[in-house]
Amino acid sequence: MNTLNKIGRLAAIILITFITASGCKKLSRPALGDYPKDDNPPGGPLKFYAAFDGTSSSPLMNAVDSIRANFPVDNPLKQVTGISGKAVQGDGVKYIKYSSANDFVSAAQSFTVSCWEKRNGAPQGNASFFFAIPSSNGYWAQASMFGLFDWGTVNDSAIIKVDVVDKNLGDNWFQWQGNQRIKGIMDNNWHHLAFVYDATTSTMTLYVDGVANPNTQKWGTHGGANMDASNATGFDIGGNEKIPDLGWGQSWDGSLDQFRLYSKALSAAEVAALFTNKQ
Repeated sequence: MNTLNKIGRLAAIILITFITASGCKKLSRPALGDYPKDDNPPGGPLKFYAAFDGTSSSPLMNAVDSIRANFPVDNPLKQVTGISGKAVQGDGVKYIKYSSANDFVSAAQSFTVSCWEKRNGAPQGNASFFFAIPSSNGYWAQASMFGLFDWGTVNDSAIIKVDVVDKNLGDNWFQWQGNQRIKGIMDNNWHHLAFVYDATTSTMTLYVDGVANPNTQKWGTHGGANMDASNATGFDIGGNEKIPDLGWGQSWDGSLDQFRLYSKALSAAEVAALFTNKQ
């Protein structure tokens, strides 16, 4: 019986020690708010992000999309010093080709296109594409979305246009031209651009260096972008593979850095943070 009592006491001591140790461990854990937060959890609004900061001898690795480890099909652009780390330099002919922009096209009802650009003067006699989402949707431009600095751009001010096409081939040109041209962004310095489309108001706002341009652009009462993901055939940064078919335009001949696609309309504070943090 004494032996059983000893065993029982020993078991009790072990149990108490375990409970005490467990309690101390819980007390030593940081509060929930102290844990690092994932700014873009799986399925989050940041659908595509290329920082162009790779240091590999492989150009494909240097332009990988960080969201889904989406490597480009082709990256013929050279690396240069960026706003943060490295960037890519266009030559007016070549561009970076990806098989897709992940699930951006299907997810983007509201959306934001964000990047840094640096160029020395206007495109030479042609419209210059800085991105495109090519498509077999039957639209004349063979795209679901593209952005360009258009003809008539001069060294002190840029005509900027973003075209978006929905599933029914309804399109809208969001454009800053005439007396709405964007001044001072082709001075061979880095500038941040964010194109923010809010489906609730059918309005696009252009932010330049963290500040909203007052000339917002409307798509009537269209609402969500409603692009056709089934016909999207890729994603081009620094160009548009359909240029030969269009018979006009050229690829980007400046620098690009920190290219991001969001499936939400970023707030003014979120855009300002991208600019301030050189993201």
